[in-house]
Amino acid sequence: MPVELTPRSDLTIDGMTCGACASGIQKRLDSLDQVTEANVNFATGRASITHDGALDTAALNRILVAEVEALGYSVIDDGTNDSDDARDEAAAARDEAEAARETDLLRRLVFGAVLTIPAVLISMIPSLRFDGWEWVVGALATPVILGSGLRFHQAALTNIRHGSTTMDTLVSMGSLSALIWSLVVLIGGIGDGEIYFETGAVIVTLILLGKWFEMRAKRRSGDAIRALADLGANTARLVDGTEIAPENLEVGMRFIVSPGEKIATDGVVVDGHSAVDASMVSGEPVPVEVGVGDEVIGATINANGSLVVEATKVGSDTALAQIIRLVDEAQGGRADVQRLADRVSSVFVPLAIAISALTLLAWLVLGNPAGSAFTAAVAVLIIACPCALGLATPLGIMVGTGRGAQLGVIIKGGEVLEDTRSIDAIVIDKTGTVTEGSMALTDVIAPDGVDVDHLQLLAASVESRSEHPIAQAIARSVEAHLPVDNFVNTPGSGVAATVGDSAESSAESAAESVAVRVGRRSLFDDVPAAVEAAAANAEAAGSTAVFAGRANPDGRVTAELVLVVADRIKPTSAAAIAALREQGLSITLLTGDNERTAWAVAAEVGVDDVIAEVYPHDKANLIKTLQADGKRVAMVGDGINDAPALAQADLGIAVGTGTDVAIEASDLTIVSGDLRAVADAIALSRRTLSTIKGNLFWAFAYNAAAIPLAAFGILNPMIAAGAMGLSSLFVVSNSLRLRSFAGYRAITV
Repeated sequence: MPVELTPRSDLTIDGMTCGACASGIQKRLDSLDQVTEANVNFATGRASITHDGALDTAALNRILVAEVEALGYSVIDDGTNDSDDARDEAAAARDEAEAARETDLLRRLVFGAVLTIPAVLISMIPSLRFDGWEWVVGALATPVILGSGLRFHQAALTNIRHGSTTMDTLVSMGSLSALIWSLVVLIGGIGDGEIYFETGAVIVTLILLGKWFEMRAKRRSGDAIRALADLGANTARLVDGTEIAPENLEVGMRFIVSPGEKIATDGVVVDGHSAVDASMVSGEPVPVEVGVGDEVIGATINANGSLVVEATKVGSDTALAQIIRLVDEAQGGRADVQRLADRVSSVFVPLAIAISALTLLAWLVLGNPAGSAFTAAVAVLIIACPCALGLATPLGIMVGTGRGAQLGVIIKGGEVLEDTRSIDAIVIDKTGTVTEGSMALTDVIAPDGVDVDHLQLLAASVESRSEHPIAQAIARSVEAHLPVDNFVNTPGSGVAATVGDSAESSAESAAESVAVRVGRRSLFDDVPAAVEAAAANAEAAGSTAVFAGRANPDGRVTAELVLVVADRIKPTSAAAIAALREQGLSITLLTGDNERTAWAVAAEVGVDDVIAEVYPHDKANLIKTLQADGKRVAMVGDGINDAPALAQADLGIAVGTGTDVAIEASDLTIVSGDLRAVADAIALSRRTLSTIKGNLFWAFAYNAAAIPLAAFGILNPMIAAGAMGLSSLFVVSNSLRLRSFAGYRAITV
């Protein structure tokens, strides 16, 4: 079933200075009739807008850009051209703009610090004062307030013109108030003689310092995605020896990968055998053995042997490109906790201004000196700056999803983080998730006296004519097959044929051929007790028992041996189940297999609840049944038939080795096939949400506690500015702690 895409536009916006800026832009875009929902992320500088499709995307983007620019911001990239070259140019423009902003910020910070330090020293240390020192301090502080702080004043003026207020409003009002009041006192000789030039300069300089820390933190949090983007190979060497750029590869082209080289793009191995290090894409620390017919991912590293790979996906269709796209979208998403923070921020700045005005009035009414009243009012303005509040959620999401990408865990947005908190049950599809997903011959059992190797060869030769997965597993168990004739397939029972009993025999020579049957018990005339017991033991262990035998001289066919076929359990599945239990989840194994096999697998990996013999179309209904019982359900699957259940579940988790449809329907994607990565994904999501909540708590607590202290004169403006910077620094450092998350696979990347 094709996936219906919601019309969407993505803008990269320059000029936002705080979370309130993002909230203002979002409110403006949300007010447009064509817009369904707008999400503006301060940390990433991205706006994601879903719309009704009434206008084509290019036409709507022109309207969106005009609205953003009308608010005083600029749009670096409107995403209208999806070509690889255009995306590269847009990325380069974003990087260039970011570098320019960082350079400009550092220049203003250094300029401000150089002038602010002597201004503070002269003002605070009486022994350094001299006649006319007030004028010198004013001369030092004014360029800082008006020069280094110019962008604050410009942004505040722009926002006021549009009827909004942001953190810039508070910074501008606080620093300009200090400057103007000091000039009035110095020139007009009114007030109590106290000047606050250095206070205005310190406010600007400390906030610039905090913003510089924020910018560096945001760049660090994006390092994981930039590292992924830089993973690709530089060249691809075609089988004819020609070297071309990877972006010029086309589907169907074959290229050579020598030991130590990166694989140029996604493809399938057509020649050679090697071990491939996929750790930077999948998070798996152990190289994976690959051979002819195995799929490989672009940007992974060929460890030893030489490979010839046929390209199956190129450009934006590759696994690496999809990972980067998914993480980029996730970092632009919003959680419900962020929406709460946005609502608070939208009223917080006007409220802070009102509290500042009331503080000034109250101090004056109570008979306090005008200078003291002014100091308290300015301190309220500065301490109230909601910078930490604006960073709390987007920076947490940014760092968490970036770390997830390093571990091969793709989290599709902030909503997913909150969904993981309430999950109390997890349903795991057996085939391809707990097990390898492909049948293999694991044992051959026969009574004494039977030539096991020869009879296995006969059975494999017959099964080579069948396309059934079990038949193919038996057929692959020998290197070469004997000639087969008179092949007959009995659906539900098995197959029969005459097989040449030696390599030189032919179908025309009946004397040299033998009648062979392979299949269920019902296909045979006689099943000896020893053979029956061997089959029963295999089935009790969760494997499939296939009988094989030859015709006797009297024409009756006796079962002579048992071919044991099984879908092997992944070696890490038991550890993964234990990790999920550790997180307090009840676990159900879901499969279309028979109950005996399902329970055997469940017993081996440690699952207590099994739902077996389920048809694909019933999986989503079973999820609904669990939800009706009051459970919040996560579903783990990898196949097309899992997609409805993944979409129905409260949290869908797709194993990335599965299909694109399953991945599209899921909320979390695991790039590797290691089930422990599911436990990593849930643990990382919960850790990220916990970090975000910690950020928000301290941001709220900081303002709630500090504003009264400032209003009562306990915090002066300089201390308030420093405390505001420390609050932002706490949010930044707390978020960056997510970079050390290791998970249950204990990977170091």
